[in-house]
Amino acid sequence: MRTRSVTELDVRGLTITTAIAEAVRPALRDLAIGEELELVTERFVAIVPDLQAWGRFAGHEVVGVVPDGDQQRIRLRKTEPPARAPWRVAVVVSSDGLEELLSPLGFALAAALEGADVAVYIQGPAVHVLRPGFKARMPGVWRPFSRFARAGMERSGHVSAPEKVRQLQALGAHIYACGPSLQQFKVDADRMAFANVTVCEYLTFMEVMADADVQLYP
Repeated sequence: MRTRSVTELDVRGLTITTAIAEAVRPALRDLAIGEELELVTERFVAIVPDLQAWGRFAGHEVVGVVPDGDQQRIRLRKTEPPARAPWRVAVVVSSDGLEELLSPLGFALAAALEGADVAVYIQGPAVHVLRPGFKARMPGVWRPFSRFARAGMERSGHVSAPEKVRQLQALGAHIYACGPSLQQFKVDADRMAFANVTVCEYLTFMEVMADADVQLYP
């Protein structure tokens, strides 16, 4: 009997499951239905249930988990994506702090990875994210240690806020920016780091939120 080969992908060093999904997505895309991909990951408790949840939307299933010392081997089998009605997610991002940006952009990215139609409204100090060369910083007395905090987050799989925006756009998310906030925080609407950003105010995004199945306003 012919033995089907299994592709292996080492994602050790990543414990943030959206980062793992983003790394795994191209390899899964290249597989045929029924083929398998074996991941080598850290022994981190959240990884397996998150990959199972992602698979229920994206079209794969976790068919095996084997602990191996301080790592684990997770086997994914590609399946047909399930037929689902389109769902919409609207997320508001207001702070430009290093830690404060993690959750809203992380939830938006998770929704986009699961196939949702995602809209992100960036307002207040968060519009700094749209400026070329932006780097998030810690608040107050911790500000001088921002570089070390960023490095630690990157090692665990937290990509920078601008990179998350780029990933969101690549997944088809719609990015909106608050016009008055751009003026207040001196972010030039004509020189943003991202193309295809809709500059608007609350009335426009309220229409988006009214049609959303999930609304996140951290």
